[in-house]
Amino acid sequence: MRRIALSSIFLPTIALALFAQGAAAETFRFTAIPDEDQARLVERFAKVADYLEERLGVEVEYVPVKSYSAAVTAFRNDQVQLAWFGGLSGVQARRLVPGSQALAQGSEDNAFVSYFIAHESTGLERADELPDEIEGMSLTFGSRTSTSGRLMPEHFLRQRFDDANPEDLFSRVGYSGDHSRTIALVEAGTYDIGAVNYTVWEAAVEDGRVDTDKVGVIWATPSYPDYNWTLRGDADERFGEGFSDKVQAAFLEMEDPELLATFPREAFIPADNDLYAPIEEVAEELGLLR
Repeated sequence: MRRIALSSIFLPTIALALFAQGAAAETFRFTAIPDEDQARLVERFAKVADYLEERLGVEVEYVPVKSYSAAVTAFRNDQVQLAWFGGLSGVQARRLVPGSQALAQGSEDNAFVSYFIAHESTGLERADELPDEIEGMSLTFGSRTSTSGRLMPEHFLRQRFDDANPEDLFSRVGYSGDHSRTIALVEAGTYDIGAVNYTVWEAAVEDGRVDTDKVGVIWATPSYPDYNWTLRGDADERFGEGFSDKVQAAFLEMEDPELLATFPREAFIPADNDLYAPIEEVAEELGLLR
């Protein structure tokens, strides 16, 4: 198994900079937004590191980070050269590192959705639109910069409730930090409602990690583009001519069902920066881009 920079799990984000200063130039590093339980992410991306090392012919290391913003910062600072971003974090990173490109997305990611889930005590059931009854309840998003856990759910909430600020619409608004935590908080009744990535929810249900007698889906959003693999624009200069093409091909030709299932995705397909223009537009409207 390839090396994993486990130190970044336990140290503040600034420690990544110290770690990177001594990094060997030939090591190709990547990270991923922490959208669910850290242990599951390490298990998943250790396998990805093994796969990429075999395909690319260079040493590959997965660098865990503790927040979405830390993933963007690591990419900006060249502490990692590749990242599995959400739609919004990918837009943020590419703005900060000119020339960077979205190379691939899951076959499901061009038509992604978020689920609104609710605790059974609310009495809410699945419907074709969010009901008026959610006003005055408590809501938790995921990370503040999560596409599927905050950006697009807030966008659709504002569409449904005459551009109402969530802070005015709900009695209490929280930010759990990741989708697994959102599910746990709503299941426990800490919040009445939560906004989650549909793939994390469905995987949790399939694995028996959520009690569907206590929490269930009440609405699915319209689709939007989301996750992507983004590579720094200077990768060819650092790792050799044609390296970017090799990285893209590695994802597009990933066929191992077990590896794909860890995402979970059926396959990876080509992506480009223009696909995420709708995400950038919504983020601008909500003031989430600087």
